[in-house]
Amino acid sequence: MDLESKRKLYIDWTLIVTIALISAFGLVMIYSASFVVGYDKYENISHFFSRQLQFLLLSAFLFVFFMFFPYRHFRKLSPLIVLGCFVLLILIMVPKVGVTVAGATRWINIGGFQLQPSEFVKLGSIVYVAYVYSRKQAYINKFLTGVMPPLLVVLIFFLLIMRQPDLGTATSIVLVAGLIAFCSGARMIHLISLGSLAAWALYYYAQSAEYRMNRIIGFRTPFELEAGQGYQLVQSYIAIAHGGLTGAGLGQSVQKLFYLPEAHTDFILAIVSEELGMIGIAFVFICMTIIIIRGIVIGARCNDMFGSLLAFGIVFQLSIQMIFNTGAVNGALPITGIPFPFLSYGGSSILVTFVSMGILANISRKTERDRQERALDEEAYEDEVAATNAISNKTPLRPVRTFGNK
Repeated sequence: MDLESKRKLYIDWTLIVTIALISAFGLVMIYSASFVVGYDKYENISHFFSRQLQFLLLSAFLFVFFMFFPYRHFRKLSPLIVLGCFVLLILIMVPKVGVTVAGATRWINIGGFQLQPSEFVKLGSIVYVAYVYSRKQAYINKFLTGVMPPLLVVLIFFLLIMRQPDLGTATSIVLVAGLIAFCSGARMIHLISLGSLAAWALYYYAQSAEYRMNRIIGFRTPFELEAGQGYQLVQSYIAIAHGGLTGAGLGQSVQKLFYLPEAHTDFILAIVSEELGMIGIAFVFICMTIIIIRGIVIGARCNDMFGSLLAFGIVFQLSIQMIFNTGAVNGALPITGIPFPFLSYGGSSILVTFVSMGILANISRKTERDRQERALDEEAYEDEVAATNAISNKTPLRPVRTFGNK
């Protein structure tokens, strides 16, 4: 097969196979972690499994679509994407549209399915910030005209999401925007100043209400607060301790029997640890590491600044979600309600994650096509030079005639 044929058929199989493995694993773990609560609430042990499977199939279709949809079109679509994010966040405030669960209004009801707009805003903000910073390279070192404008839009997103309230998602969006700004070449003094201001604002917001502060610092002393703020973390500790190295066996978790809240969503990693032990955890993190490293390589190899920043932003978001969720499960960070990518139950999360991975696969395709086109050009150039040299070598030299020669 020649280079031209390979260029048309290139697919990033490393990325696709890894995503397929961890997604299938996540589907199995959702069934294992949720069949008890599914039967208790809906008299259907497959309730959560079936719904997640539906979203996973739709997500797979979207992955393929965005893998072949040129990411460069997002430049023109960026204003519409930002507008759509604002509309979704405002719809939450509309009575009978926004859905309140456990005191938080983070969902909207569409056709019997609950979607979480903040999940879509995660990706929308990445596209927008990557697009704007890719255009501001000539003056990215200037604070007011280069760094600040896109962050104002992110700040509005942050405030609207905090109103739900959803501190974890809002914080992750701001962190990713800051990391994209860093990769785009913004000055460190500007980023450190903004980061310090954001940290102060978050602290002020947290200490303004006792329950917020208890949630943020409660993870440090969970056993002292076992009857309240520390209960979920203590149950997570028990699940992890029960699993040990090899686990209690698939489906044999005790903590999912109404001891550990959100066992199939935010704390599914604890159930993985309990049933499959550190071996199961190792499998999850090996898959995630492969995806993240592959994403970094794709971003580093991309010659287009927009594509590079977009790839890095997707990788940053994936990494922050993984860190926040893992930290909450093992008590290293406060519980923020952020799902674990590919594992946690949730339609919005899996949809956005797969769309992000599809865009990443498309950037990989474009980067590889560009590389192979350069190889074709170099090969054509070398053939032309070789042909020219061959003609020159075969052309006989004409004798020089001088007066007096016969």
